Amino acid sequence: MGLIRSIADRIRSLGKPAGTLQGYENPELVELIFEKTKAYSPEGSWSEMTGISTVLDFGGGFGLHYKLAARQSPDISWAVVETAATVARATELATDRLRFFTEIEAAADWLGPIDVMHSNGALQYVPDPVATLSRLCGLRATTMLWYRLFLSQDHILTETQSSRLIDNGPGRAPPGTPNMVVQYARTAIPEKVFVAAHTGYRLDTRDGDFFKFRRADAAAAHM
Repeated sequence: MGLIRSIADRIRSLGKPAGTLQGYENPELVELIFEKTKAYSPEGSWSEMTGISTVLDFGGGFGLHYKLAARQSPDISWAVVETAATVARATELATDRLRFFTEIEAAADWLGPIDVMHSNGALQYVPDPVATLSRLCGLRATTMLWYRLFLSQDHILTETQSSRLIDNGPGRAPPGTPNMVVQYARTAIPEKVFVAAHTGYRLDTRDGDFFKFRRADAAAAHM
């Protein structure tokens, strides 16, 4: 009975979070995502990156999406815009094709004309999504690719989201990763506000929480 009770206690302890981390700049969270991204090897292809030369990746972590895009277009130049903690940790990953920035404008200056603005599940985690959206649309990238957006119907909604530490970043967490919870603020802006911000763009594709916009003059040139 003692052994059974010990095993049961161990199982219960695994289910209880060992603590809570706050925000995306927490050092423990940053380090885990860094290690997981370094070890990650993507498979497959990405048709949206065929023939693309320059991409600004807003909220692109440690270059996770670059790894897949480079399989499609090896010479692509990729600028990641991220938190200060992520950019500081990403120094050793930077190359002449992959760079990390804390400011949108600095990333745009390095790239020059931007073929694609890409963002995957990031806009909702910035302090002011509407202002950030305006700055990104103001880049006038030829194509705007938005994945995993969190939008509302009518009002701006802010909530606290929680996830397991091990679930952040690509692939499996290393053995011994603490059983902790990560919390961060998440803000939904109205879908009509999001779409209206793309002045001078045409909505090319809408599929659930994925949106693809093409700059109107570029879309007309391909007709």
